[in-house]
Amino acid sequence: MANRTPLVLYTNRNCPWAHRAHIVLAELGIPYEEHHIDYSVPRSPQYLQINPRGQVPTLVCGDQIIRESAIAAQFLADSVPSTHLTLRTGDIAGALMRARIAFFVETYFSKANKYYYPAIEATTDEEADSLGALFAAAVSSEIEPLLHDAAPFFGGSEKLTMAEVLTASFILRIFTLPTAENPPLPLTMILGLNSKAPRFYSWAQAVLTHPSVNGIYSLNGCAAEMQERRAKARGLL
Repeated sequence: MANRTPLVLYTNRNCPWAHRAHIVLAELGIPYEEHHIDYSVPRSPQYLQINPRGQVPTLVCGDQIIRESAIAAQFLADSVPSTHLTLRTGDIAGALMRARIAFFVETYFSKANKYYYPAIEATTDEEADSLGALFAAAVSSEIEPLLHDAAPFFGGSEKLTMAEVLTASFILRIFTLPTAENPPLPLTMILGLNSKAPRFYSWAQAVLTHPSVNGIYSLNGCAAEMQERRAKARGLL
């Protein structure tokens, strides 16, 4: 990697979308320069020139700019030849696994993760608990069957796949934020999953304890940010 074009990552480590890029960078050992984007203040004119939406992550590779978290994560995976995060083209097994991963990620976000932010922004604890229970039910019915051969990672892989890269930052938060002091997520999101969705639960434990996933994560920092988000939703700030 000595001759790689230098990479600059604009990020906020508390953002689960930006976290996706960090997972690939850590997993593949890609060198990069990091710039923190503070969400508590307006974006600078300089950053808005790089990303007019003001979002993170943004990757700058030479004179090219890569925006959107899934695109940035895939770009990083593709930028290193022949790794466990890339699947061969022109090969039916690789094509099938890419299709499985794409379906898993789409199903996770459309069926289960859609309750993540609403649970944080719920105006009452009862509403949050109800949304958490809906997440757990969706995991049991929609996600559990898709992990039938996880061992420990998606599709029987011994290493992270793009399925984990694209979902792990949320899995990590869903299993840890309910345990924080003054938790911004309800415990109902994970309560009983070890028995109701044992394959998902085992897979999630492997995901959230992986060093490429949790290496940059600060529970206290993320919890504080989400507590503020919840307080604003409840009219307390």
